[in-house]
Amino acid sequence: MDKNIFNNTEVAFAVKSDAELEKAYWLFKMIKSEPLVKLGTGVTKFALKHHFPVEAIIKTTVFDHFCGGVTEKDTLNIVDKLYQKGVYSILDYSVEGAENDATFDATLQKNLELIAFAKDRPEIPFAVFKPTGMGRFVIYEKVTAGQALTDAEQKEWDRIKQRYDILSKAAKAADVPLMIDAEETWMQAAADDLVEEIMAKYNTEKPIVFNTLQLYRKDRLPYLKALHQRARDKGFKIGMKLVRGAYMEKERERAKAMGYEDPICVNKKATDDNYNATQAYMVEHIEDMTIYSGTHNEDSALYLTELIQKYNLKKNDKRIWFGQLYGMSDHITFNLAKLGYNTSKYIPFGPVKDVMPYLIRRAEENTSVAGQTNRELELLSAERKRRKLHK
Repeated sequence: MDKNIFNNTEVAFAVKSDAELEKAYWLFKMIKSEPLVKLGTGVTKFALKHHFPVEAIIKTTVFDHFCGGVTEKDTLNIVDKLYQKGVYSILDYSVEGAENDATFDATLQKNLELIAFAKDRPEIPFAVFKPTGMGRFVIYEKVTAGQALTDAEQKEWDRIKQRYDILSKAAKAADVPLMIDAEETWMQAAADDLVEEIMAKYNTEKPIVFNTLQLYRKDRLPYLKALHQRARDKGFKIGMKLVRGAYMEKERERAKAMGYEDPICVNKKATDDNYNATQAYMVEHIEDMTIYSGTHNEDSALYLTELIQKYNLKKNDKRIWFGQLYGMSDHITFNLAKLGYNTSKYIPFGPVKDVMPYLIRRAEENTSVAGQTNRELELLSAERKRRKLHK
């Protein structure tokens, strides 16, 4: 398939009004400026910490662009608009940062509600949660390091495992696959082992529970191959979301400070090669697994379409999904959807203040990956020109 398919801006921005297109253009113009983003995120953090009334400004700028609303019901207008263009939605309750049982139980309850919300809505094919939404980072960290837990910590870990099981059981009953995000390497092995246990329990017929591979990590394809062998031995299916990863600078700084080998691929090309090799392995073994390719990389998306063709699979084979974040890479999402592939948008939602860590990360990532922001601006500019909006 020709990479030029991603240049069709009429398809890419079909759901955006002229006003929304203009707003997106100027937002990415601002994000392109690293000093402006640093200043803006610093001021925002300060303002929120000291309870200054900035939420209304945030709501009408970055929040409206990258998030679907405050509640799941707020997102339905967006969900419906996307579905009319053949694009599915995944609702991500993006509240971060709290570290107490009351909040973890509230997040559990919210995710149970989201599974029920998705049950009779074919336009919402997955549910999702973060490991640290279910328990404290330090508990995962100690389990990963093989450190002994205190009695109180063991009870916390047991509650974390119970929350995973409650959500996975509900997902299986509702037939709504459940994706579990990945986080930093020094806590991830505990989450991986727990997710594998849950997969063995609930993925006996098909993948219901999905883990996430961050493929800027050098060890992830060997991990997947070993997991595949264990899954065959134990008789369960693998569901896996593939992403490049979101913690590179933090990972490298920690590895250097603590004197262990950098777990991240040596450069972007190595990461891209690792990502594509993992896609190839999963499609080659598609009878045993379902792949959700969460990528903003045009070459990786294109490569997956070539793999689908190579193995004579249908474009809309439900074992193969493409996904991008809401507010980014519409040229990939909507053009693939128009061609008949299973494509989706990850739509974060939640109270404005609670979603700010997510939004700040999005702004910082877009600034650090200059090519991404430049590409967004190039496409938005082309569509403004096509619509005769620019002056």
